[in-house]
Amino acid sequence: MSIVAFIGLGNMGRAMVDHLMNAGHALRVHARRAEVMQPFVERGAIACASPAEAARSAEFILTNVTSSADVEQVLVGPRGVVETASADSVVIDHSTISPAVTRTLAQQLAARGIHMLDCPVSGGTRGAQAATLSIMVGGKAEVLARARPLLAVLCKAITHIGDHGAGQVAKACNQIVQVVTIQGIAEALLFARAQGVDCSTVVNALSQGFAGSRMLDLMGPKMATRDFAAGIEARLHHKDYGLITEAARDAGLGMPATALVAQQLNALVGQGWGTDDTSSLLRVLEAANGRGSPAGG
Repeated sequence: MSIVAFIGLGNMGRAMVDHLMNAGHALRVHARRAEVMQPFVERGAIACASPAEAARSAEFILTNVTSSADVEQVLVGPRGVVETASADSVVIDHSTISPAVTRTLAQQLAARGIHMLDCPVSGGTRGAQAATLSIMVGGKAEVLARARPLLAVLCKAITHIGDHGAGQVAKACNQIVQVVTIQGIAEALLFARAQGVDCSTVVNALSQGFAGSRMLDLMGPKMATRDFAAGIEARLHHKDYGLITEAARDAGLGMPATALVAQQLNALVGQGWGTDDTSSLLRVLEAANGRGSPAGG
């Protein structure tokens, strides 16, 4: 079994650490809040005061934080991973960040003899808890071959997309399809309600035909029953769409559906619903159409 450093213990990270410990790996963990590390310390993990301390002696260094700037800070900032990571160790970043930043970080780490894989995930907190995540990988095939047994503890699918940054590109594509679909579901249910038709019945009907999808199965019932408790907080999709629209602009791409959804996510966060579920896109539509909520939610 391996010595594994894990940096970033949010909802996803905690579930992933749990699986790694259950698989018998020795964990060195770092989080901003000491109390988040304590349950794992009680099970034998070593709490570390910095990313540099966590990375010391680890064969694999896993990160799962929020933004490109966070990953830069953790990996190459003061008291960062690069200060202590051993040559030939492997950094595995599960965060969703800029492909360009990922490529730069991979180069900086390679200069110290440290390998990197960008391994963003799809499946949300439920997937992390059930170890059914889908992992999209950018980096060298031979490095992935080393890391694959470790990653297999966390997921049901590992797909090697290409070189550094390619995993992040695939994750951006995933978010485009996913959230554009959520917007479509919201518009369909806004329309159904305006026509006096029961939304739950419509969702059931749609799921039986070509409109059926995993997102409809997940988001349709939430919208129909007005359950906006976060599965994935909308602020994270908002962050991802900021990355996507910036990259599209830099590439000179016109992506109208993506641009519209980015505007709707801006409105969602502006309404104060950023820590609620992205199914709250329905509420954004209702507010814009002066429809309000049938139950005030």
